Amino acid sequence: MRLVIVTGMSGSGKITAINILEDAGYFCVDNLPVKLFDMFGELISGRDTEITKVALGIDVRANQPFTEVEQAIERLKAADIPVSILFMEASDETLLNRYKESRRLHPLAPDGRVEEGIAREREILKNIKASADYVIDTSHLLTRELKTKLVDIFVEDKHFSNLMVNIVSFGFKHGIPRDADLVFDVRFLPNPFYIEELKTMTGLDKSVRDYVMGFPEAGQFLDKLEDMLMFLIPNYIKEGKYQLVIAIGCTGGHHRSVTLAEELYNRIKDKGDFGIKLTHRDVSGVDKPQ
Repeated sequence: MRLVIVTGMSGSGKITAINILEDAGYFCVDNLPVKLFDMFGELISGRDTEITKVALGIDVRANQPFTEVEQAIERLKAADIPVSILFMEASDETLLNRYKESRRLHPLAPDGRVEEGIAREREILKNIKASADYVIDTSHLLTRELKTKLVDIFVEDKHFSNLMVNIVSFGFKHGIPRDADLVFDVRFLPNPFYIEELKTMTGLDKSVRDYVMGFPEAGQFLDKLEDMLMFLIPNYIKEGKYQLVIAIGCTGGHHRSVTLAEELYNRIKDKGDFGIKLTHRDVSGVDKPQ
């Protein structure tokens, strides 16, 4: 028997997660009233039931105190029902954009600003988030990437780390990524744009990579950056950080930043207990999830 409580921020992908789990063979119930939790637990844990995998969605739409939800979850655990809490998260900026695109009202701010609803919801959910077994930040995840994560965790029982590292190459002339946690400027290296045969290529092309990495300073920069990240990342994990965006920028976001982002990704992708994704923001259609 396995029971997954799916909760989190409105607009973070809870419904999508429940649908994915349902496709994976879970019996799914969304927004069950908290007063029915105990009865539901008895039903799914009975000897006669054939149900072995259950996903239960719960969020602020139900207009019920979350202290009652937390207490009900503790009672399920006390009844020896194996409960896991999946908390779906996203940055405030991402949630705002999703609400603008969908034109839906936030459940906690039907007559007010979405920002106010998000802030109230974060306060209500802070305790259940702190006790969650899994926190998945969907700010940078495609639906197929979310599906892979959920299947890995809840179907194939693979190990999962809550921290997702996003390496992003970008061009300063297009602006620094607004969600960047760490920003590195690699314009100290010679620009391949001024080499005629390299001008129209990108850092994904071997000729550009060879040119950029031909300068000793490129390797020295990567050595120092890798060393710093291998110090920072375990400490971010220890402090409960769920998303780390490392932005590497050059002038246009096509040559130097792409090369060094690729090199950094290959250096650290297998070096720690974290997920990792590589995106070239200003080179359209290129990313590497893992």
